[in-house]
Amino acid sequence: MVEQIEIHLPSHKRGFHLITNEIVNRLPKLPQSGILNIFIKHTSAAITINENADSTVRNDFETFFNRLIPDSTSWFNHNSEGNDDMPAHLKSSIIGQSLSIPITNSKLNLGTWQGIYLCEFRNNGGQRRITITILS
Repeated sequence: MVEQIEIHLPSHKRGFHLITNEIVNRLPKLPQSGILNIFIKHTSAAITINENADSTVRNDFETFFNRLIPDSTSWFNHNSEGNDDMPAHLKSSIIGQSLSIPITNSKLNLGTWQGIYLCEFRNNGGQRRITITILS
């Protein structure tokens, strides 16, 4: 069986945001076992799984990516939406747009310290849309 829903996340400031509860609270009843796929429908934001307890991890992610691909890089041509435009696309491609999480006993089978992150790479990214597909 396959079920699919779309979630609209509110605007988040630039950075790495723990959204596990936002996702879980909007899910329908999950099957006993299966796979949950999360797909973010944007080219300037990404989704990943990482540390869910210590917020300094999210700050370190932001610092690392901003040093790796700084805004206002002079040799980027694609900057029609601002100096964070092309850097956001590159960061999004590095992290990715999709996750697959096992479903076990009708719950997401995340590790103890794992949480789902929205990686917002734009200064003014706006609402983000996520498609959730549940396979059982």
